[in-house]
Amino acid sequence: MSTPSPLRVLVLGAGSWGTALAHAACTNASVMVWARDPQTAQHINEQHRNPRYLQDIPLPATLAATDQPEQAFAFLQDAASSLIILGTPVAAIGQACDLLLRYLPPANLQTTPILWTCKGFEQESARLPHEVVQDRLAKIIPYTGVLSGPSFAREVAQGLPVALTVASSHECVTSRATAALHAGNTRIYRSRDVVGVEVGGAMKNVIAIACGIADGLALGMNARAALITRGLAEMSRFGLALGGEPTTFSGLTGLGDLVLTATGDLSRNRQVGVALGQGQDLASILSSGMTAEGVRCAQAALTRARGLKIDMPITEAVCAVLFDGVPPLDAVSRLLSRESRSE
Repeated sequence: MSTPSPLRVLVLGAGSWGTALAHAACTNASVMVWARDPQTAQHINEQHRNPRYLQDIPLPATLAATDQPEQAFAFLQDAASSLIILGTPVAAIGQACDLLLRYLPPANLQTTPILWTCKGFEQESARLPHEVVQDRLAKIIPYTGVLSGPSFAREVAQGLPVALTVASSHECVTSRATAALHAGNTRIYRSRDVVGVEVGGAMKNVIAIACGIADGLALGMNARAALITRGLAEMSRFGLALGGEPTTFSGLTGLGDLVLTATGDLSRNRQVGVALGQGQDLASILSSGMTAEGVRCAQAALTRARGLKIDMPITEAVCAVLFDGVPPLDAVSRLLSRESRSE
């Protein structure tokens, strides 16, 4: 009989990414996932599958689930070592912070690292996730960070090779995340550049929509390569203006995540772009159940960039298609008609 791990990991959110990370963490830690839906939690406990996300992938029998926040946070009490992963989208990260403040035992407030995985800008405020977390948690929970990198949840849950980056200014966050997730085919790299990692994770979704539009219009692989390359330059300009580090954008959470999301068939952002390029309207695409963070954050990113006077032509083109009714081919023509300049 194996000895239970002294490390306990609580994952808030049983979507595809939360489920995949909970699955991965079971190798090194005792893991519980909190699901809003009672039936989802019951199904994970009894059938060892998530009935709503990644339904065909079996989950470890050791993975526990609950829909009761009190029970979820009680799981961390008396743990020798613990980690909380916020597996929620950007739109729900504020609510996740509220759960922490309400239910996390006082003894854990100053000692438990918090890691979020969402990618994007908050729609209403144009803030990055770390800015939302700082506003909600302030000095109450000091140890926080972000986990990002080129990864599809399905492949992580299947145990296929993946390399991710955990970024934090606190060594205890990066070391705890590494202890929880670095195993088998999952490799964890460490960084201190929270801003750069978040900007890369947000902007690659917007650029992926642009690449999908080009693919939907059958513009060819040359066009896709140009969009990826110039999209990386756009991402880097924006990230540096916000305080990110240059090397971050050539790494896993910059170029790596951009290439995956802009070219991979599992990318929902690329799929939305392809559908737009093929003539579907955004309302019908979203009503079919397809969601993509790039749609939610594109306008917020553009607002933030304009405030900093950063030139973002690809993001502007994507926003014109998404929100202003500009036909995709017209948006591409505007990009092509821009004056020549030095690279």
